Amino acid sequence: MKKVNIKKFIIPAVIIVLLLIVGASSVTVVPAGTSGVVVTMGKVSDRALDSGLNFKIPFVQTVVMVNNKIQKCEVESNSVSKDLQTVSSAVAVNFHITSDSAPSIYKTIGEQYQDTVLQPAIQEAVKSISAQYTAEELITKRTAVGDEIGSALTEKVSEYGIIIDKFNIVNFEFSAEFNAAIEQKQVAEQNYLKAKTEKEQQIMEAESDAKKKVIEAEAEAEAKLKRADAEAEANEKINASLNGNILTYQQIQKWDGKYPSVVSSDSSILIDIPQNGAVPQTTEPANNENE
Repeated sequence: MKKVNIKKFIIPAVIIVLLLIVGASSVTVVPAGTSGVVVTMGKVSDRALDSGLNFKIPFVQTVVMVNNKIQKCEVESNSVSKDLQTVSSAVAVNFHITSDSAPSIYKTIGEQYQDTVLQPAIQEAVKSISAQYTAEELITKRTAVGDEIGSALTEKVSEYGIIIDKFNIVNFEFSAEFNAAIEQKQVAEQNYLKAKTEKEQQIMEAESDAKKKVIEAEAEAEAKLKRADAEAEANEKINASLNGNILTYQQIQKWDGKYPSVVSSDSSILIDIPQNGAVPQTTEPANNENE
């Protein structure tokens, strides 16, 4: 029976295992949204590996993963407003690291760049901008204040390769005394607006009543004018229809049966009353030529 030479199997097996180890150490997979920073014997490369399968020198190079996705950082800050009111702010920042700046950040700052660079920059930006506004303006101009803080923060961290995507002021808090003063001011403003509204309402009602009276007076005057015009027109028609006989008849109807004590020579008619009480007859006055 022949003896099996174990060395013939062991040596190839060891070589295969070593080749597998070397091969595995020669490749690295960079996940999506991540940059691979290559470190060769402690020296950081200036070029970052893109996501996917990449090769490296086994046992000599290592790859550090730097997150390029959008991250969120929340910070609470205490500052002083322009009118020396204490302001407690809560802010939230969305940011990301560019792929090109990943090697520089890892080399100069390290993986704790949030604690080292970002959070102190947020604190400084919040304090510097808050000091430019009064406490009341921080409330009423909140959007403008947020935009200014975001711009100031972007200027501070962009040199490191940190990109600010969005800056939000989550909350502003003030002292109890200031909150009470704001509440009192709001109540006073509401009362003022209420009084102003009521006054304007009264003025509107008074103006409405005055206009109504003017309209009524104008309508009444117009009605009187129409009545006067109608009466004048009626009188004109009556005057136009009158003649001598009608006037004489009207005078007879109004006569009380007594002779006037004085008869003017200008009278247009003379009334002869017979003794038997017959209806008097009108006679034309005699011409003066026969006298």
